[in-house]
Amino acid sequence: MSISSMVVDQYRGKEVTFIAQILQTAVNKDIISFAGGLPNPISFPQEALKESANRIIDTYGSSAFQYSNTEGLKALREFEADKLNKKLGLHLDAENVVITTGSQQSMDIIPKLFINPGDGIIVENPSYLGALQAFDYYRPTYYPVDLHEDGLDLEQLEEALQHDNVKFAYLIPEFQNPTGISYTNENRAEITKLLKKYNCLVIEDDPYGELRFEGEHGIYVGLGQYEKSALLGTFSKSVTPGMRLGYIVSEDKELLRYYAAVKENSDLHTNIFAQYLIWDYMTHNDHQKHIDEIVDLYRSQANAMLQAMEKYFPEGTTFTHPDGGMFIWATLPEGMKSLDLFPKAVEKLVAFVPGDPFYVHPENVRTMRLNFTNASPEMIDEGIHRLGDLIKEEMK
Repeated sequence: MSISSMVVDQYRGKEVTFIAQILQTAVNKDIISFAGGLPNPISFPQEALKESANRIIDTYGSSAFQYSNTEGLKALREFEADKLNKKLGLHLDAENVVITTGSQQSMDIIPKLFINPGDGIIVENPSYLGALQAFDYYRPTYYPVDLHEDGLDLEQLEEALQHDNVKFAYLIPEFQNPTGISYTNENRAEITKLLKKYNCLVIEDDPYGELRFEGEHGIYVGLGQYEKSALLGTFSKSVTPGMRLGYIVSEDKELLRYYAAVKENSDLHTNIFAQYLIWDYMTHNDHQKHIDEIVDLYRSQANAMLQAMEKYFPEGTTFTHPDGGMFIWATLPEGMKSLDLFPKAVEKLVAFVPGDPFYVHPENVRTMRLNFTNASPEMIDEGIHRLGDLIKEEMK
């Protein structure tokens, strides 16, 4: 068997290059792209980061350029622990936090720790395609649980938890990717009860939680509620994605020690200059003011897209109305397939992500993910207009 055949077999034939395709359309200047999950570049605090870069070089010198420890810069870990302590009334310290190479790194390390071929993972249906692609490599058995407007289907979740081979549940309760929905606090509380009942580890992904423009942040399913849990976070959405900095937090320090051991074998440590840079920036600037400005920007962009969809999309098309985050999830009229629509949309110089790669077992999928954060209101209006016209053409 050739190496290429082995790789394809390892991924069960799943389209592993879909993220690369999304990013390729996102950087094509001729295309109005709603495909990538890209933060708006006007939100990057470039001048403040430039000041921080100069300051850490002057202050820390070679330490900012030398090899470092696997767990990450202690000052940055303490910063995140203190922030969560104030928010949740916990007693976390630096040992409860490991800095990661983006939160995506955890999608590889966690199944590497827990999953042998055939072991079970509970996921939302649909779920984040980047996680599914990372998990696929370890050949798990998936137990997908449907999402409703208020969160997870609790009956399906309990049924999934009854399988003896389940090793963890992977959930995105706040502005879920791809749907943009947020679980209600009532739904989250019931999920926590079920996880405790069946003693199941939960990996709670929260990359978008700070990007709320309506209402209040919901309670965590795990952190502060249930010790057998880990929270994934990132600086990509609130500072800059190019630094590739994220973190994993858990009250279970033993879990993080195992995590760090696997991480050490993977990359020795996360970029230490980036860690110094983000830490210095966070401690020398009003970061909450910066987040508030991002939220105001994204609110206007989300409203622009929702208004355009109401105006241009035909009857029979439905879509979510998120209270934050970066995505809107649309469902095409009966009989249409988003994967068939995608190449025709690109021909009209507009791009989205077909729903297929977000499902474990996609069948006749007519859903699609639309990102509103990386386009001006004018571009959003024009792009949704093109897409709406195409949908109408395909309905004839």
